[in-house]
Amino acid sequence: MAADASSAPRPTLNVLGTPLACCCLSPLTGFYRDGDCRTGPQDVGRHLVCAQVTAEFLAFSVSVGNDLSTPRPEYQFPGLKPGDKWCLCVLRWKQALDAGLAPPIVLAATHQKALEYVDLAVLSAHALDQA
Repeated sequence: MAADASSAPRPTLNVLGTPLACCCLSPLTGFYRDGDCRTGPQDVGRHLVCAQVTAEFLAFSVSVGNDLSTPRPEYQFPGLKPGDKWCLCVLRWKQALDAGLAPPIVLAATHQKALEYVDLAVLSAHALDQA
């Protein structure tokens, strides 16, 4: 007996309500290192925001105790440089926003759960792609 449409898995959605796009494959990002800003119970940092990091953001991140520039091979982390896209923790992105240093984001690749922390209008104001 075939499963009906109501039992089919639903796609992961972005902040625009459409299927979540890939954030980046090089460097390979995402909590699950699959290129997507997906989340799950193990992702306590909520890596939801697909951002294109800037030098200013990377310096800010170091200043608040999160060095994203230094490679950490034990975590499959290559170290980031300005222009790289990366799934950021939503609260780190919001902290940078509050400091006036939020990097631009890709709405189509930012997980819908980011809306639990930041309004769509604020995300859209920092978007590389437009809603």
